[in-house]
Amino acid sequence: MIECPICSPSYHQFFFRDKFREYFRCSNCSLIFVPPEFHPTRPNEKARYEEHNNDPDDQGYREFLERIVPPIKERMPKGARGLDFGCGPTPLLADMLTENGYLMEIYDSFYETERKVLERSYDFIVSTEVLEHLSQPLSELQKLLSILKPGGIIAIMTLPFDSSIDFSGWHYKNDPTHICFYSAETFDWLAAHLGLTYERVENDIFIFQED
Repeated sequence: MIECPICSPSYHQFFFRDKFREYFRCSNCSLIFVPPEFHPTRPNEKARYEEHNNDPDDQGYREFLERIVPPIKERMPKGARGLDFGCGPTPLLADMLTENGYLMEIYDSFYETERKVLERSYDFIVSTEVLEHLSQPLSELQKLLSILKPGGIIAIMTLPFDSSIDFSGWHYKNDPTHICFYSAETFDWLAAHLGLTYERVENDIFIFQED
């Protein structure tokens, strides 16, 4: 049985098919997702990540990531403890936040696998270009909330889908490691289900906080 990775096994419907895989959309939470049989293997997923440009000296990459720094600075005082969840092979964002006075830890299921950092508590958690890769996003968010201190925030970066986008030509779906695609309706559902509020501070940046 194909199940929505977020909310229910019973609400999804076929959405789109290309030459590589199928996509379903949940009519309850609006998540677009790829069924498990089309998910990449762990070795293939890592090989794809190795193709990404994660060069900390690349100005375009730096500018892409640093957009999430001001919303954190507006909400978190210097000295706050943060976790970069899904930091990738070069923890550039964590370094940027350290330079801004934050105490940062890093975790990545491929590159920084010390799970003890997931047993500590944090004032904020940042996760950039991660949610679209998760096969079980709800359970992962629940785990992150369990290590977030009261009043803390989770800052997420992922490119959302909306009705103005032609899905067939949408570049974001073409990465085989992207298996979940969110919309404002999906984030509305997640916020309500998890007891959170959120603010969309840029098209692809969302700040979640306990209600």
